[in-house]
Amino acid sequence: MIFETTVVDTVVIGAGQAGVAMSEHLTHLGIPHLVLEKKRIAEAWRSGRWDSLVANGPAWHDRFPNMEFPGISADGFVPKEQVADYFEAYAAKFNAPIYTGVEVKHVERNVGRPGFIIETNEGVIEARHVVAATGPFQRPVIPAIAGEIENLHQMHSAEYKNPQQLGTGAVLIVGAGSSGVQIADELQRAGKEVYLSVGAHDRPPRSYRQRDFCWWLGVLGLWDAAASQPGKEHVTIAVSGARGGHTVDFRALAYQGVKLVGLTKAVTDGKIIFQPDLAENIARGDENYLSLLDAADAYIARNGLDLPEEPQARQFLADPDCATHPLLQLDIKEAGITTIIWATGYSLDYSWLNVAAFDENNKPKHQRGISSEQGVYFLGLPWLSRRGSTFIWGVWHDAKYIADHIATQRKYSEYGKK
Repeated sequence: MIFETTVVDTVVIGAGQAGVAMSEHLTHLGIPHLVLEKKRIAEAWRSGRWDSLVANGPAWHDRFPNMEFPGISADGFVPKEQVADYFEAYAAKFNAPIYTGVEVKHVERNVGRPGFIIETNEGVIEARHVVAATGPFQRPVIPAIAGEIENLHQMHSAEYKNPQQLGTGAVLIVGAGSSGVQIADELQRAGKEVYLSVGAHDRPPRSYRQRDFCWWLGVLGLWDAAASQPGKEHVTIAVSGARGGHTVDFRALAYQGVKLVGLTKAVTDGKIIFQPDLAENIARGDENYLSLLDAADAYIARNGLDLPEEPQARQFLADPDCATHPLLQLDIKEAGITTIIWATGYSLDYSWLNVAAFDENNKPKHQRGISSEQGVYFLGLPWLSRRGSTFIWGVWHDAKYIADHIATQRKYSEYGKK
């Protein structure tokens, strides 16, 4: 056992980007703490994604403020292994007190005295503050209709690694956010017959008028949006850093050979039923794309910037046949489909956290990561404080806010003590 019964001010659970950022700020403030990680530092980057994954933001933007990615051009997109190496090196810079191989089993509030009991596979820890930094990618979500499909290889995108992993036959990918789009593109380029089920999505330009979309969201103030737009809480974002970065274009994917279908609706008698909404979903993605171009043009004009015009960015390919004559059902055997990849996102799992910090739907109740249970904090969640919260740099700033709050609470606790 590493911990007999250890007492420390703060315990951070998870050593991904959120946990490392949290540890840096706590260290800077002189707050005694431990970071517990059940696997390795930044494990999700190493084993929780496909082999060819790169960061979706350019290296100049998608990093912590105090360290650049070594050996990567500022406008490059960092491969996932190098992202994980980056966090390991970053943690080493300030000797982060990270304990790997430590799984948290249970957390609950002490009775009659401050703080919490944290039970782990390596012993018990007592702490005044607990930061849940396990992030949003905790439990892969596969829709219930998957259970109605028999004799077929099914996996979540979290399990997909590379084209060689799959056997012969066609592939259906359900979900057209960043993961689904990139996996579909990779499999089609590897010679697979690919069907891609496209739901509602946002589709920002990878770059426009010589600036990456991350830059545009910054100067337009969109990273600081405090909440998602009504009705868009579950809308995915189709953007890619693959092959040097490019704008996702569903029409181009179709002409490339990917067979697009609408939102997956049901399974019956060996057939998959799709919503007749493919053209509508693509059109709404176009609206999102064009709205950013309009905002960028207005910003350039208002500020007198010398950035070259890009009229070709507004030119779309003709709608492919799969959009004008949508496929509404697909016979699995006749189509030769042998694999379904569910790129359908993740859900949160705080079953180990037995505190009064959740609503009736078991979602965290918090304000900028400060939960309704005093002494408990959440970090690394989408829209924790703003739109930028899920990006690496956004997590760093959210962690600073939480660390400052912990420091303030410590001062209150010490008041009047000799």
